[in-house]
Amino acid sequence: MNTTDPAHQRYDVAILGAGMAGGMLGAVLARNGVKVLLIDAGTHPRFAVGESTIPYTSAMTRIVAERYQVPEIEHLASFRGIQDNISPMSGRKQNFGFVYHREGRPQNPLEINQLVVPEWQRTESHLFRQDTDAYLFHLAVRYGATPLLNTRVTSVQTGADTVLLRSERGTQYHAEYLVDASGFRSPLAETFGLREEPTRARHHSRTLFTHMVGVTPYDDTSSAAAHKQPSPWHHGTLHHVFHGGWLWVIPFDNHDGAINPLCSVGLTLDERVFPKDGHSPQQEFDAFLARFPQIAEQFTHATAVRPWVGTGRLQYSSSHTVGERYCLTAHAAGFIDALYSRGLTNTLEVVNSLAWRLIEATRTGDWSTEHFAYIDRLQQGLYDVHDDLVYSSFVGFGHYDLWNAVTRVWEATSIMPTMTVERAYRAFLDSRDDQLFKDLENRTAPGLPDPVGQDIGALLTFTRTTCQAVEAGETEPAAAARLLFERLDASAFLPEPFALGDPANTCFEATPDLLGQALEWGRTKAPRHIARLFG
Repeated sequence: MNTTDPAHQRYDVAILGAGMAGGMLGAVLARNGVKVLLIDAGTHPRFAVGESTIPYTSAMTRIVAERYQVPEIEHLASFRGIQDNISPMSGRKQNFGFVYHREGRPQNPLEINQLVVPEWQRTESHLFRQDTDAYLFHLAVRYGATPLLNTRVTSVQTGADTVLLRSERGTQYHAEYLVDASGFRSPLAETFGLREEPTRARHHSRTLFTHMVGVTPYDDTSSAAAHKQPSPWHHGTLHHVFHGGWLWVIPFDNHDGAINPLCSVGLTLDERVFPKDGHSPQQEFDAFLARFPQIAEQFTHATAVRPWVGTGRLQYSSSHTVGERYCLTAHAAGFIDALYSRGLTNTLEVVNSLAWRLIEATRTGDWSTEHFAYIDRLQQGLYDVHDDLVYSSFVGFGHYDLWNAVTRVWEATSIMPTMTVERAYRAFLDSRDDQLFKDLENRTAPGLPDPVGQDIGALLTFTRTTCQAVEAGETEPAAAARLLFERLDASAFLPEPFALGDPANTCFEATPDLLGQALEWGRTKAPRHIARLFG
């Protein structure tokens, strides 16, 4: 461990924020010979949300571990890897579950949606973030990063040949480059006035969240008795959706041998539909449950074990995320909403593309803004993709048929890009050719990988503009739903056997038989640019 006074050193890279983004990037850089200073205003362990992984996240995790030769990171790519090597406190995730509710009416058991994560193929996770974040931080330190906790940076200066940081105690630190992974209160964003005012996000939401004990599995409630979904709700991330918002239920006790009794619970609301009324988050949550008694069944015996956190509007964005000797990453760059668990995915995307540029810069001395320009295009694209998805979903929450259609757009946006990066990963294992990953950066749609990016980007744009017409009162929701299903059904890039354009196909499970049919479609019917994903 480097015990030399950090104030008397000059580092290659200083990282603000020792959470998941900062810890993982610090570990990757230090493992590859970069002199890293890892700074955080707090300490570990600490509470954090953003707990649910998705297959794309896990695929990117494996890529980062293999590409940068940090095998300890690969443990995060599977439930078993986390349980055996990081922490037994996390939960498992075998599905994305969505239950639609109408205030004042019984829940219709036909108005449910589920995307099953095939257990025979993989198991995703509910990360107990205080353990996984600390693991990555300690990993970075073990590889040689210099830790500097309980240190709040109050001044940032960047120039043509240096970065100068000053702490609230007046101590100065020097580096060649600065990565800000600190979050909403980004020192870089504040110093250089990078926040867009107002944000360009179309989506509006605020949230309140906590960890609870005593949450009843939804499968055990009376309102779930008639449901016919393929995977138990309690085995995955459950979303209760309704006009104006959604409620997440993320259990950590949903597997054999579980020792963590906690459950992450969060209520996310369009602040225009549910404006703040001056009550505490607990009071607001209780009032919400009174309006939706069938959701309340889960919380009859539940108790919050930590103070509720309540926010204002969540959405913020940055005019640019890369500048002279600096880069904002992850939630320092911007945020939309926790819906669809894309926050960790976006973090992994940025770590993967930023790390090799930083490693290369330490060897070549090229710290120019141009060298890192792709990172800005990537992050702005990821932001806009997520905004389109979540904005459209909240419009859909007002009418089940439209919501049912928007979920298929999300499924397309999840399934096809995951196939793309997994194919690159498998090819890399065979060839060890890093160009395979650099080729993933040749994107026609900045937030989506080719060869599916342009098709999905067009589908997302169509979805968003259709939902804008609904919001403006120009199109009826039922008519908009029909338009979306017709577009999905006619999308030649989507595998026919997946039947994403079929309104009745509300629960999607990639069984071996279905994947076999998809492979046959890929060999015989798929467009040429899509067929290579099935080769």
